[in-house]
Order: sequence, then C-alpha cells, then structure tokens
Amino acid sequence: MTGPLVDAAGASAGPRAPEEAQRVLDVRGLRKSYGESAVLCGVDLEVRSGEIVSLLGPNGAGKSTFVSIVAGLRRADSGSVTIAGVDAFAQPGAARRMTGLAAQDLAVYPVLSARHNLQLFGELAGLRGRELGTRIGEVARALRIEPLLNRPVGLLSGGQKRRVHTAMALLHRPRLLLLDEATAGADVETRTYLLDVVRELAADGSAVIYSTHYLQEVEMLGASVALLEAGTVIARGSVRELVAGHSTPAVEFRFAGPAPLVVAEPGREGFAECHDDLLRIATPDPAATIAATIPALGEDAGRLRGVEIVRASLETVYLALTGRRYASGGELS
Repeated sequence: MTGPLVDAAGASAGPRAPEEAQRVLDVRGLRKSYGESAVLCGVDLEVRSGEIVSLLGPNGAGKSTFVSIVAGLRRADSGSVTIAGVDAFAQPGAARRMTGLAAQDLAVYPVLSARHNLQLFGELAGLRGRELGTRIGEVARALRIEPLLNRPVGLLSGGQKRRVHTAMALLHRPRLLLLDEATAGADVETRTYLLDVVRELAADGSAVIYSTHYLQEVEMLGASVALLEAGTVIARGSVRELVAGHSTPAVEFRFAGPAPLVVAEPGREGFAECHDDLLRIATPDPAATIAATIPALGEDAGRLRGVEIVRASLETVYLALTGRRYASGGELS
C-alpha cells in the first residue's frame, strides 16, 4: 500500500498533554430515550489512540444510537462526549472534523461515479486539489476500488458499494473512526479488505469503534470489547480478559418438547438451567458431563435430539453474563 491511510497526528485541536493525546474518545454518562423507551442508560466508554474497540450487543442494545450520538447525528439526553480533547456537544464542527463515520446504511449517490462520490465527501471534509486527489488514490488502493472509480456506484455490487461507502469515511484521516456494521451483507472479499484497513488504521494511530454482530471479526481484529446490553456496558476488556473472567464451557442438550432439569453431578445444581427445549449445563469438563448426564435422563433420553459443546469464548462470556446465546445475526437464542 502506498502512503499512510491515517496521519497518526490527525487533525489538531491545539496543544495536548500526552495523556490527553492518547485518549481519543471519552464518553461519560451517556443517556438517550425515545419516549418511555430508554436506549442508552448511562454509558461510559474510553478509546485510546491505536485501539480498536468492538461494540457488541444484540439488536436493540443501543449500538447504533451510541455511534450516531458520538458522530454528532443525534442528540443525547445527558452525558458528555469528548473527542481528542474537544467537547463534541459544545464544538460539534471541530469534533466532526476529527471523526469518520461509515454507518450501517449506505450513503452513496448511485448516479455518480465512485470517484465523484469520493470527491464530494472529501470536499465536505475540507480536502481540496492535489491533497484530495492523493487521498482518493490512497483509499482506493487500500480498499481495492481503483478499477471502479469511473463507474456509477449504482452499477456496483453490494460489496463494492460498501467499500466506496467506507472509503469516504477515511479520506480526511480521522482521529476517530466509527464503523457501524461495516461488513453487514458484505462478501468475503470485501470483509477481508475492510478488516485489513481497520487493522492498518489502528496501527497508524487512529482510535476505532467497530460495531458488529460477528464475534469472529472481533478476534480477527485483535479488538478489545465493550459489551452493550439494554443500553448499558456490562463488560469491557480484551477478549482474553473477558473469557478468563466470565466464561465457562457448557454442554447443551436439545430435546423434542420441554427439556428436563437433570443434573448428574451432585453439588452442581446452580450450573444447570432449562430454556424451553434446551438443557444447558456449565462445566469445566464437557466430556465427563455428557457421559454422566445421558444415563441420568432416564425415559427423557428418548426425546434427546442433539448435544452440543459450547467452548469458552466471547459467545460463552455473553451467555454467562446474560443467560442467552449470541447469534451472528444479532438475534438471541
């Protein structure tokens, strides 16, 4: 790749102390409700230069609302957002100049070429002339859209449109990059290019908020995690920290009809639970638990339809904290 995607120094908002320069995003007590429905309930989140934070949570957890408030597209009811030392509520223009957003919904003009889309958004971000042309070339190479620059965006595939959409957010070298479901509906090739770009952005000094439903992407990015549930951050840390602190393997027994509450190991009653047709037993030794549980089922063994071992992972962290499985589509099971 030729040339940096991001200027590690980023846009300047005046002299900053080292500690302040490292903390790119500082969110405190963020609250947002729509009528009687509370979407964000006092969210605190800090992201530093070079850090990728994956914002995880099911549909309705408040991820998109959080991203849109930080990006300046919605107003919070209360709380504060500071971007590279700038109060985003008091100085929204200065904060936006340091922020790049690729929202979940594509924001491209289909009748214009990819190049014209990039030129338009680059000029809105304050880029002009040779600098703008250079940046278009850099992001086009990074996201493999150089051959597409002169084609109308409306004629591109979904994955190609997604790459153009993301390229717009990178043009002005943002200090803070917000990616909301960046790979939603993307093909494998597009997902690979986007993840490569996110890793390089962080290596060059940007702070990245990466909202996703795909747990595998979090591990591929080496991201830390902020787990959002019902408008609150219920866990924050690296994948290794969260797995070590909250996760235990489990065995799931699926039945035809209601699951029986069967515990084959005395003293482990608190680790077994039933949800409709599912019996779930948390255990450090799944093989031994399976061997002990199946004989204890008695007549219910004839209704057993499947057994699954759920290894310690981000999925089991979510399971331990909420009692629900985290599905790739964001739905809970």
